[in-house]
Amino acid sequence: MEVIYRTLELDECNRIREMDASQYIARAWRDINGSRQLIEINYQEPDFPNGFENHLTNLINTISTCGIVLGAFYKEHLVGFCSVDNNFFGDKNKYVLLDQLFISNELRGKGIGRNLFFMAAKMAQNKGADKFYICAGSAEETIAFYFSIGCEEAKEINEELYQMDTRDYQLEYDFTKL
Repeated sequence: MEVIYRTLELDECNRIREMDASQYIARAWRDINGSRQLIEINYQEPDFPNGFENHLTNLINTISTCGIVLGAFYKEHLVGFCSVDNNFFGDKNKYVLLDQLFISNELRGKGIGRNLFFMAAKMAQNKGADKFYICAGSAEETIAFYFSIGCEEAKEINEELYQMDTRDYQLEYDFTKL
């Protein structure tokens, strides 16, 4: 399978509609009495979480503010994308937010997300960042993916990002692992 990876341009942002962003979530991580546990939720997410327009707006904003946006194309169709904000934060001002990473449902598990993640990490490192900060959706498969590529629980919590959805799993990826 030949996937082409490249920068996604501003006039291509609407192409995220080509993707099937749906996801069946059997189990998700939740904080229960101060302990993180997997619970059954049996939920079908029909599209992008928080809606297509929200993700499109964030993508346009990331490109407009010189962030990193990469697309994965298979047979001329956008099948995945990754975006990294250009704002640095944290105690040492060395974190950047991995804002979005989506792979079309039918092509998950084929290494596309991994490739996008590491391409974006190298680009962010070249811009002076030391770590990704990730507010990962709490689905069991999502968290398993991030842990499988070397992410770990965030050592420094960005309270503003955490409050946007307290169910998200706050993770980081240290670029010294690259």
